Amino acid sequence: MSTNDILIEGRYFCKIASKTVKLKGLVRYPAAPASKIPVTPDEHTNCAISDVFFELGVRNNWHIHSSNQILIVKERICYYQEEGQPVRKLSVGEVINILPGIRHWHGASPDDKMVHLAININSEKGTVNWLEPVTDEQYAGKA
Repeated sequence: MSTNDILIEGRYFCKIASKTVKLKGLVRYPAAPASKIPVTPDEHTNCAISDVFFELGVRNNWHIHSSNQILIVKERICYYQEEGQPVRKLSVGEVINILPGIRHWHGASPDDKMVHLAININSEKGTVNWLEPVTDEQYAGKA
């Protein structure tokens, strides 16, 4: 146990790593969101927790997670869509638990920036499988 480990329900499993990174893979985004990652997976950690900052109109590609991803909207409006469903507009404080294998995307509204907390659990199963970009029609809820 180090001074950076967190005790939750009697288990030490989260190590704090204070760093800010610019997400790579500009092909995946119209503009890259920035991410502050306070918890990263390591030998004691089975999750990643990130604050993700999206500028207006920025969204990620369609993607699938190997395990649950939990999003908590922290600032403004988050656009979220699962394949075959309408675009949802999530407000501050709303939480969505995205189940493994659900094809989805999320991002800011066209008019404002957005911040959400992303919690990726069971990271030993893998993190994300990036797919094709979200079209402008899909983003606008017209496809």
